Amino acid sequence: MTETLTSLPAPAWFAHPGARTWTCPPAPAEVHGFHASLPGYAPTPLTELPSLAGELEVGRVFVKDESCRLGLPAFKALGASWAVHRTLAERVGPAERSGPAERAGLAERTGSQEAGGPVTLVTATDGNHGRAVARMARLLGQRAHVFVPEGVHPAATAAIAAEEARVTEVAGNYDEAVRQAADAVAAAPAAVLIQDTAWPGYERIPGWIVEGYATLFAEIDTQLAAVEAGLPDLVAVPVGVGSLAQAAVTHYRSRPAGAAALLSVEPDSAAGVLASLTRQAPVTVTTGVTTMTGLNCGTPSTLAWPYLRDGLDAAIAVTDADSARAADDLAALGVPSGPCGAASLAGVRAALTGDGAAARRTALALGPASTLVLLSTEGTAANPHHVANPS
Repeated sequence: MTETLTSLPAPAWFAHPGARTWTCPPAPAEVHGFHASLPGYAPTPLTELPSLAGELEVGRVFVKDESCRLGLPAFKALGASWAVHRTLAERVGPAERSGPAERAGLAERTGSQEAGGPVTLVTATDGNHGRAVARMARLLGQRAHVFVPEGVHPAATAAIAAEEARVTEVAGNYDEAVRQAADAVAAAPAAVLIQDTAWPGYERIPGWIVEGYATLFAEIDTQLAAVEAGLPDLVAVPVGVGSLAQAAVTHYRSRPAGAAALLSVEPDSAAGVLASLTRQAPVTVTTGVTTMTGLNCGTPSTLAWPYLRDGLDAAIAVTDADSARAADDLAALGVPSGPCGAASLAGVRAALTGDGAAARRTALALGPASTLVLLSTEGTAANPHHVANPS
């Protein structure tokens, strides 16, 4: 059982000097090929922003723009599509599981009598993951039931319903929505939980979701190589329960020691990973209200926790005002980013500027020639809480 904290321990920064010497196995190689076989797949842009490099006093800054991923305004479609594919493939015969041609007919087969009929894909969400699961359910002829906690913008909830999903609005936070989603599956034999956080006894499907995010990092490798940027010196990752950060750790820590420094960024009102790193044990924080709704999670995924504990170089918390300013600045530079996506820029600003910046730069091993990659995990359409104003 995790400890529950009602406030974030000070300071809102944590560094782990030994993270880059830790190693782990890589993600499955077939994930990228699976995504490349999907209709509408294309790598999302990696945009270089020299003005940010000047501001941050580093060599180059790139932003991975996830504002349109497989037709949705956030990166979550990568994990949801791979996890749903793996889940539904187990309901058909072994001979039907192989390649893209077979996957194209998956909707028909999973709805057949032989496969046991359609299933209901159930999940809890702060917005983007639920919409991605609902989209996959609709495309594959399945049903979806999505539990939405308090604080999610009505437009985001409406977008999930527009995917023909049943939506249950929960009078509580994200953790409560996850509990209710799990309870609903336990009471429905034809339902399966597609949740992007893990707990003891529920780790297989969250593991597939993490694997799905590997495509994002494979694209970054190719895109940096194309502009002769080499490997990044720092990757900044917005964090909710930590699944995307786990994927980042998996990608960069499955390489020789000395690869990129990894910085997690959370809202200061929901910094469960930062609090856990500070305590060196997983804890739950009581979350508040934040415009970074996709990051408004108080409990780290149990699957992600060992990777975050051992493989993250640093963690930092930022305010809603920080992310709003970052979203405005990114919009002015041509990158449409919602508050969660802009958290990565807010985080590197907090880490690399202001009082104590020299020590934080040293902890991250950054210098004037360093290359930074910021993950902008959602576009403005994903989260209407903050509409960026380029003026």
